[in-house]
Amino acid sequence: MNLLGAAAVLVAGILVGLLVSWLVRRRPPAPEPITFDDDPPAVVPEGVSDVLAVLSSSAVVVGPHDEVLEATRAARSLGIARGTRVGLQPVLDLVRQVRRDGQTRVHDLELNRGPGEATLYLSARVAALAGGLVVVLADDLTASHRIEATRRDFVANVSHELKTPIGAISLLAEAVEDAADDADAVRRFAGRMGVESARLADLVSQIIDLSRLQADDPLSEPQVVEIDEVLHDAVDRCRVDAEKRGVTLTLAGAHGAKVLGNARQLSTAVGNLVENAVVYSDPGARVVVAAHTRAHSEDDDVEITVSDTGIGITPTDAERIFERFYRVDYGRSRANGGTGLGLSIVKHIAASHGGRVGVWSQLGRGSTFTITIPAHLAQVRSAERAGQDETRPEEDAVPQDLSPAAQDEPQEVRS
Repeated sequence: MNLLGAAAVLVAGILVGLLVSWLVRRRPPAPEPITFDDDPPAVVPEGVSDVLAVLSSSAVVVGPHDEVLEATRAARSLGIARGTRVGLQPVLDLVRQVRRDGQTRVHDLELNRGPGEATLYLSARVAALAGGLVVVLADDLTASHRIEATRRDFVANVSHELKTPIGAISLLAEAVEDAADDADAVRRFAGRMGVESARLADLVSQIIDLSRLQADDPLSEPQVVEIDEVLHDAVDRCRVDAEKRGVTLTLAGAHGAKVLGNARQLSTAVGNLVENAVVYSDPGARVVVAAHTRAHSEDDDVEITVSDTGIGITPTDAERIFERFYRVDYGRSRANGGTGLGLSIVKHIAASHGGRVGVWSQLGRGSTFTITIPAHLAQVRSAERAGQDETRPEEDAVPQDLSPAAQDEPQEVRS
């Protein structure tokens, strides 16, 4: 009985083995591995990369499956290319349209990048290449749009500001004509016409100055500027008006500070601050103009302060005081011929020198305006040495230079 059971198990195992072997032979052959011989990976044509490298535009080459094959650094910084994908949906839509019909497209795009982010303006040119590739060339027009918006606002503000004195002069001229038989009235109207004419001339002059400043970079060909001379010029410019108003002008602070920049521009900036301080101060007030050098690890700063004991500025006004045509006290500014451009000119001059301008003020206690600009002391010394080398005769050169120019070598002034 045991032998019969063992035989049955053996026969059953043999039958199962034969069945499995037969099933394996009947299994269909495995499919051949998929190859991409008919659809090779996209490759940027030879020479295209060299051309893109010299273009001023941001450039992206997009493959047949919307993959980014190549992108310039400018294109990635603008977000046109992000990793291996096109980062801006409107640009991707243009790429797909061009790939479908092969027609080159040129579009100006206005892209909102989210809350708190400035709108991006692009001029995009999208064209088809061989093999399903598409090239995108984009120019960033954001700065030009911002400049154009500023220009429009400036023109609108100027037009509005010019209407006031021009309209006043026109009305006063009619009043003079109607009062031809009244000598006192004629003198009164004529005096008012003189005030409005002077205000109009001042406004036009400051508009011209602001326009000239915007086109003049003081750091393109900087000169060594003696801050002491800048402060003296600014104070002298306002001394007559200060005496008329009974305001005392005082120079204080450290002496000998020097910066690289434009002396005329800095004198204009400080002079505008001193003029404002005099205008908004009552008789018997004091205006102090001072300079200090603040030491830093990289580059010292020169701080020019103009302090007064005048009427002061509210916190709300202080936030907008450097805007063009903005006046702290409209009525008083009109009475004193203010144009609202003086402080915006100060801000522009400080920024063009790589610095900034700020204000501290309290109502009834006065104000302190501070212009802070990099001193560039190391560059000042180099510039002065270069000037000495140009003016010193070769035959007068000695190993130990004892000339006055050498003795006046600037020293760092640290407070």
